[in-house]
Amino acid sequence: MPHDVDHRAILARVGRAEPFVKRIDPRRTAHLVVDMQNGFMEADAPVEVSQAREVVAEINRISAALRRAGGLNVFLHYTSPQAGDTSWSSFAERLGPKAAAAHDAAFARDSHHWRLWPELDVAEGDLAVEKRRFSAFVTGSSDLHATLQERGIDTVIVTGTMSNCCCESTARDAMQLNYKVVFVPDATAAGTDHEHAATLHTMARVFADLIGSDELVAMIERAKVPA
Repeated sequence: MPHDVDHRAILARVGRAEPFVKRIDPRRTAHLVVDMQNGFMEADAPVEVSQAREVVAEINRISAALRRAGGLNVFLHYTSPQAGDTSWSSFAERLGPKAAAAHDAAFARDSHHWRLWPELDVAEGDLAVEKRRFSAFVTGSSDLHATLQERGIDTVIVTGTMSNCCCESTARDAMQLNYKVVFVPDATAAGTDHEHAATLHTMARVFADLIGSDELVAMIERAKVPA
């Protein structure tokens, strides 16, 4: 496990040991792989999250299982706002002019840091979706919600980085858009154990089920749609 965080202890504390999502219907499930891009993954990257390198294998296992079962994998790319996009000036102001310009350059579409980490397993039939906010679902970020609704998706699995920023923001909004949300403790990563644990506590208390990758893969495999 990338973090020394016992998610079952967190579940016990919040009184949600029994998951809301007791079975997976692959045809109605999307695995949202959040921001596993070079700019978050590489050593000395602009927003390096070293723990994220340790969850790649678990993300790939979940992706492969859901793909085999007939579900949908969606790889989200944080993308710097483009000309004509809804303004997000408050974020730029918080960063300051120099940092904001560097951040925008790092995550401009097709830049090196924008691209997905090469150790991720991406296959034909998977989707890539650009988002321009921390949450993929907030207004002005992406067309993810419309895409999932068109496909009849009612359940999302959240993996990736950062647990306490883009993963948490996306999971919170997904739940409030009426999706059932699974947040995978050993396939998400933050900068520290403390930050990761705080997010898991918040997710378990209100927004999502915490289901480890071993248990989740077994659930998916039990539900595999016959060819």
